Amino acid sequence: MKPPVSGLLPPIPTPFDEHEQVAPGHLRANLERWNRCGYSGYVVLGSNGEFVHLTESERWTVIETAREAIPEDKLLIVGASYNATRDAVDFLRCVARVRVDAALVGTPSYYRDHITPGVLLDHYRKIADASPIPILLYSVPQFTGIALAPETVARLAEHPNIIGIKDSGGNLATFAEIARLVPSDFSLLIGSAALLQAAMALGARGAVLAVGCIAPDACLEIMRLARDGDAARAATRQLQLLPVARAVTTQFGIGGLKAALDLLGFYGGPPRSPLPAPDERMRAEIGAILRASGLFPELEAEQSCTVS
Repeated sequence: MKPPVSGLLPPIPTPFDEHEQVAPGHLRANLERWNRCGYSGYVVLGSNGEFVHLTESERWTVIETAREAIPEDKLLIVGASYNATRDAVDFLRCVARVRVDAALVGTPSYYRDHITPGVLLDHYRKIADASPIPILLYSVPQFTGIALAPETVARLAEHPNIIGIKDSGGNLATFAEIARLVPSDFSLLIGSAALLQAAMALGARGAVLAVGCIAPDACLEIMRLARDGDAARAATRQLQLLPVARAVTTQFGIGGLKAALDLLGFYGGPPRSPLPAPDERMRAEIGAILRASGLFPELEAEQSCTVS
């Protein structure tokens, strides 16, 4: 049996200071607060972690800081989305020196026209053969332009060191077909908050969601209700979560997620250029969306005090 990855695992942002330098102290403080939530672990250096914006040295700063701050009973999953197969292999051989539970490996994308299903099979198999730690596939076509086809995922699931997938494609039919084709011990993780309820009902083991960084209780409740077959209550919470999830992904992006963290008493800070930071108008709109959701009573109380 492959080691399962399950539960809610937020893909945490990499904090930068006002000069866009990595701020390990803020990362440590955020994790100390997040550790009180019901997460089963964390993903660092994913898309929300701005992996593509970091130097190798900065990536190591993030990994080492996270490893020190994350308790032993929570998973640490590290992003390793390189365009070159050998770069991913070299990175993962180094990562194995730290206690990391799995690596999240995105599709190579720069030479997109030449990244065929056969190329992807070869790429992932070479990485999995050489990696000392288990591999999670990562399909995020909105960033890469490449979606892992269900048939490709099924063939890769045969590899003993490829243990699951984070599917962020947002296509329920694709997710359902992957669920149909892969073995029962393959960890299906949904990466699209809009599909959380449906994915859990289809057999997802867990979720890696940007909105999970700010609304863990709602995400965990939807997951539990969907697993228990309480579709009506799960749908109510799902609809409540959707505007918040949209705000910190497609609507305002990583800058929006960081602004929401600032509003909730975490450290968000700026994204790294050229990603835009929300201006004051956008921050006010994000705050209004969070308050209107009913998921953040601390913000509603704050507004009430301001009004009074």
